[in-house]
Amino acid sequence: MTQADKNFIETCKEILEHGYSSKGTNVRTRWEDGTEANYYSIVGVTNKYDVEKEFPMITLRNNSKTVYRAIDEVLWIWQKKSNRILDLNSHIWDQWARKDGTIGKAYGYQMGKKYEFKTKDGIQKMDQVDFVLYLLKNDPSSRRIMTNIFNHSELKDMALEPCVYGTQWLVKEGKLHLILNQRSQDMLAANGWNTMQYAALQCLFAKVCGLGVGTLTHNIGDCHIYDRHIPLVEKLLVAKPVDCKPKLVINRESDNFYKYKVEDFEIKDYDYNHDIKLGKIPVAE
Repeated sequence: MTQADKNFIETCKEILEHGYSSKGTNVRTRWEDGTEANYYSIVGVTNKYDVEKEFPMITLRNNSKTVYRAIDEVLWIWQKKSNRILDLNSHIWDQWARKDGTIGKAYGYQMGKKYEFKTKDGIQKMDQVDFVLYLLKNDPSSRRIMTNIFNHSELKDMALEPCVYGTQWLVKEGKLHLILNQRSQDMLAANGWNTMQYAALQCLFAKVCGLGVGTLTHNIGDCHIYDRHIPLVEKLLVAKPVDCKPKLVINRESDNFYKYKVEDFEIKDYDYNHDIKLGKIPVAE
């Protein structure tokens, strides 16, 4: 069993046994057929992973290809700083695309906005990604290495308000630690996805900044399982996890974050329960 399996199992059991029901609360989310997408949720979840020891991947289901699509999305946001769905190699954002082919002023759009930052070299104009990289390389002891894309003044212009909205980066004894803040998470569809992609980003930032890799702390505000996902989650909870320690290898040597591509990432020592077939997972909108 991996760290990711353990956290997933414990969190899902807590939701199913003690979660709050959303029935009767007039939820925004709908299934494709128009019916309410209700859910059970718990409040204030924190899951921690030692990424140096083990890359966080669930073995209860097959994530051997999913991990690369997840990395592609995080590079779309942080490296391409794009909100155009055609710049993404998967179709996970298609249902939220507007007529102009974008998701509005969300995610990558916010990461690409430039601000005037106070630095040791004076006031410099750059975006949040470049500011994080600048501080990690020039002021790693800072406790102010943070990002936030929940821009209240532009929420009205977003197709979907950010779920993952903030990060904090901390360097301790030469290792890069990441705190990931998320307002809401669909456990079945997104938990493994978000954990893998931000652990990969953490590994990449550590590499380009000459740092080791530390822990990933994932804070989730509303952690939920949708009603139509319950049978699938229950199927995973009785599945046998695989005993392995996945490793992420980045096959490129450069201190330039923008040189890296999905093809430079490789997962090693990963296996999964080959008997579990979930089929297409319904997604609530």
